[in-house]
Amino acid sequence: MSGLVLDCSVALTWCFDDEASAEGDVVLDRVRDEGALVPALWHLEVANVLVQAERRKRLTRDELATFLALLAQLPIMIDDETARRAWHEISDIARSEGLSAYDAAYLELAARRALPLATKDRALSDAAARLGIVRVLV
Repeated sequence: MSGLVLDCSVALTWCFDDEASAEGDVVLDRVRDEGALVPALWHLEVANVLVQAERRKRLTRDELATFLALLAQLPIMIDDETARRAWHEISDIARSEGLSAYDAAYLELAARRALPLATKDRALSDAAARLGIVRVLV
């Protein structure tokens, strides 16, 4: 069971102390209890941000590995339809909402599965509101 669609931006608040918030902790508890659904690109997005953070000395390799191990323990399910929808539904949303295809993938998934979207991204949140998607703001 999945309680929400989890944007990469929210998961990363659990890694970096300067991005931590009470709202982010509430989402973490919700993901632990209800699970989350993510588009197929989510793991790549998370990995990219963490590798960049390591390069910038924002975290160590050991901290990166520890965080990834903690994420792996959470009930986060990967949507298996993201790739099939990329060239049509997701691209259409990206064009109509002025978003990247990456961000549109979260919107398409939340709309298709009728799940709330947890995000820190203001443009993504605003687009979700326009599309009638429930938002969990962090």
